[in-house]
Amino acid sequence: MTTHAPHPFHSRWHAPAKARYLSAHDDNTPLEITLVMRRRGETPPTATWPHTAPLQHADFDKHGGADPADVTRLRDFAHTHGLEETGCQPHRRVLHLRGSAASMQRAFGVTLGRYQPEDGGEAFVGCAEAPALPEGVIAVLGLDRRPVARPHFRKPLAQPSQTYTPIQLGQLYAFPDGDGSGQNVAIIELGGGYVASDLSTYFKSLGLAKTPSVTAVSVAGGKNQPGSDADAEVMLDIEVVGALAPAAALVVYFAPNTDQGFYEAISQAAHDTTHKPSIISISWGGPEDSWSSTSREAMQTALQDAAALGVTVTVAAGDSGSSDGESDGLPHVDFPASSPYALACGGTKLVASASQISSETVWNETAANEGATGGGVSTAFALPTWQKTAKVPAATGGFAGRGVPDVAGDADPLTGYQVRVDGTDQVIGGTSAVAPLWAALVARFNQALGAPLGDMHAAVYQIGSAAFRDITQGNNGAYQGGKGWDACTGWGSPDGKTLLDALTALRKSTKKHAQ
Repeated sequence: MTTHAPHPFHSRWHAPAKARYLSAHDDNTPLEITLVMRRRGETPPTATWPHTAPLQHADFDKHGGADPADVTRLRDFAHTHGLEETGCQPHRRVLHLRGSAASMQRAFGVTLGRYQPEDGGEAFVGCAEAPALPEGVIAVLGLDRRPVARPHFRKPLAQPSQTYTPIQLGQLYAFPDGDGSGQNVAIIELGGGYVASDLSTYFKSLGLAKTPSVTAVSVAGGKNQPGSDADAEVMLDIEVVGALAPAAALVVYFAPNTDQGFYEAISQAAHDTTHKPSIISISWGGPEDSWSSTSREAMQTALQDAAALGVTVTVAAGDSGSSDGESDGLPHVDFPASSPYALACGGTKLVASASQISSETVWNETAANEGATGGGVSTAFALPTWQKTAKVPAATGGFAGRGVPDVAGDADPLTGYQVRVDGTDQVIGGTSAVAPLWAALVARFNQALGAPLGDMHAAVYQIGSAAFRDITQGNNGAYQGGKGWDACTGWGSPDGKTLLDALTALRKSTKKHAQ
């Protein structure tokens, strides 16, 4: 079994970064938190194409759920500290509790305060020290409600040189025939919302016979709430997937932009036995080392669950180049894209002529303040087995880390996507567009193969450059594009039909060797 050990340098708690302390938290409104419990046994095996079949939802609890003894112990802990249980889902390893701020502070040894974000946004509850973890708990989520992620979309500042509909990009990238029929695609959103009439207008403008099915799911108090800048992210994600996989069912999980909300959205999507998504698309993230180690570990277990259940997770790699927006002069990667269970999606600049790609280079418009693809090497996750032959460079300090991204697609806002947001047709770019682009491609793959791909990494790295448009020109700051895998665009943008053929051949080869 492949292990992804964390780097000990990051086993620390981060006080609310770039935020101003306002006052002690003296609100009497009860707080609701999530205790994420350890597994009862080993991490369940990842469902890898085509070698390992996914676990069934009905069997997950006994393989990857919480130990009943831990649940009992934590219920006693809650009772002792005057905390009320509001829900427990052992298969997801979560215990939900409610209590006063004073009770929470005593139970977990923290001092809660009110903080003001640097950008002047809404004040939030936070704690400057790490919560004390009861036995059996890997994370306490909800005591610190700082925003943990940003959406990775970019609106062009200058006039775009060329723009595309998602359908045109699917043609340029040789997507195989298909419409995503039989697939459910989960889309994670940490703010914003969509307007159904806009979606209908947009999809009709593309010539689709009907508006794709879109369902909103509320998570941890989040909801479909259009009216903010984040609407651009929500509409972009839905419109890219819906245009390229119009027969798939799209399920949008709305959660607060907190570690608790982000974890719950991924975990609930992975374990959703009503909608049963085979793909999760995520276009939000934050610099890997801005996360507390416990929050990141909780997120990692949710992504592990998805991989074990045969769900492919596509994640935007970031839009701020190799620094990921940090100002310390060092390279950084974005999480959750840096998770070894995420198919990390980088960005390119795509120029086409007469329905053919003329050139494709690493997206880097930093000089014009138009962004650049994220990419680099993790300092939190060790180099996975499937990436050992990709020649990933060492991370800061010489750590042998997981390389980001795995794959790429058009992301430059100056060669961006034609979409509709809040009643207005506009152009948007960013790696936020690449995650749903790949989610739609995987939906077509799943449809054609008659089975979920699950974790694609081993297959993608075995296939290598043969099924990709290798992006060899350009850089994202610290890293240079080059032949084969690189820390700007991974293996490159897709040659969809060739990649499907390669995935089919892998399955045939596996079956032949099994006989």
